[in-house]
Amino acid sequence: MSTTLQSIDICICTFRRPELDATLRSLAAMELPEGYRIGIIVADNDETQSAAELVAGHAASLELPIRYVHCPARNISIARNACLDASRADCVAFIDDDEKATSRWLSRLVDMATISGADVVLGPVRARYSTTAPGWMRMGDFHSTYPVFVGGEIRSGYTCNVLLRMAAPGIAGRRFNLARGRTGGEDTEFFDQVHSAGGRFAYAADAWVEEPVPPGRATFGWLARRRYRVGQTHGTLVGSKRSLPGMVPAIGLAVAKASYCFAAAGFAALHPVRRNRSVLRGVMHIGVASGLLGLRELRLYGAQEVGNAA
Repeated sequence: MSTTLQSIDICICTFRRPELDATLRSLAAMELPEGYRIGIIVADNDETQSAAELVAGHAASLELPIRYVHCPARNISIARNACLDASRADCVAFIDDDEKATSRWLSRLVDMATISGADVVLGPVRARYSTTAPGWMRMGDFHSTYPVFVGGEIRSGYTCNVLLRMAAPGIAGRRFNLARGRTGGEDTEFFDQVHSAGGRFAYAADAWVEEPVPPGRATFGWLARRRYRVGQTHGTLVGSKRSLPGMVPAIGLAVAKASYCFAAAGFAALHPVRRNRSVLRGVMHIGVASGLLGLRELRLYGAQEVGNAA
């Protein structure tokens, strides 16, 4: 990433989340990277413009310029694309509407972008549990987000903590798939395509954002649905690159991995963290098999849970 880049838009997609107020306050309080023009874009996915008043209030008091974009449809891909369409900055950073930026979040992303020359820089998301969350969940930290390395390389990403160089060949003009705007996985597909187009990824391990885990997500059932959908997305993407004969061994491998994970869970029955981690990995591999088979993907957006489910 060139050191001559001068502007960054921080993009937030929102849907009826009062936590957006805390997100904007955290951006106002953070240390800004020197020499960059920083702006904020809020894309409201709600038909009723529920975030408009909140954003207007911050626009009057925030030192950073903030723009409100109304993009109703309860489709997260439409909101993400609205952010990209509204931005004219050299870089775009995404943060979720229930997250808080730490004081040097953006500076750390920019530092890594400058050092690495990467097109995509990912940061970690630290989950914050309440005391009512199950002990095994808090101990195992099942909700925090980190990039996945395959052979020492990052091949995909997420939008809850990321910086993008918009002129990069693999990113310029690319948009999120509207068909995944309600199932989720639109970010996984987006970054998978960026990687396939030659995009380079880096990880800024100290570019933290923090995300509270609400009671509705602090359940084994929520985690299982999430893992299953992640597996479905992966299976669908893998299947799209293979012929029908090549699908058979991939499905067999996914089922074998799921069986191994469930067996491992049985051996760890008395150890809740290990047991539940193994079961959830097994559920993910079942999701992979279902994606390879072309089964209908779970719908996570515009359904029971308000806000971004990504």
